[in-house]
Amino acid sequence: MLKEFRDFVMRGNVVELAIAVVIGAAFGAVVTGFVTSFITPLIAAIGGKSGFAGLRFTLGGTEFVYGIFLNALIAFLIIAAVIFFLIVRPLNALMEHLRTEEPVAEVTRACPECLSQIPTEARRCAFCTAEVATA
Repeated sequence: MLKEFRDFVMRGNVVELAIAVVIGAAFGAVVTGFVTSFITPLIAAIGGKSGFAGLRFTLGGTEFVYGIFLNALIAFLIIAAVIFFLIVRPLNALMEHLRTEEPVAEVTRACPECLSQIPTEARRCAFCTAEVATA
């Protein structure tokens, strides 16, 4: 069982995903700090306030600090914009550039007996074991 766990953890995609999560969390912390320290004070200065963190209202004796939410919302929007403009758009452009207009040959077909997908060159269905004519 420990060997299976070690094999699972050491698989390339698990390690890469863990690294991506750690770097993403660090990037999020940097952006949040930047938004809290620079962006929201600049936006708040336009409205004559010193920052968003102190924005609050009281309702029925309960105090709601909505300035912290505004900081988090702005940080989220900046992170989403960075991901969109630096990762998604270039990747979409690359995929569009690599796309071919030629149709790709079918590699599977439906089994006439059970309708499962089988390789085009198969002579027998692996699911129902029926003999099928080759294409």
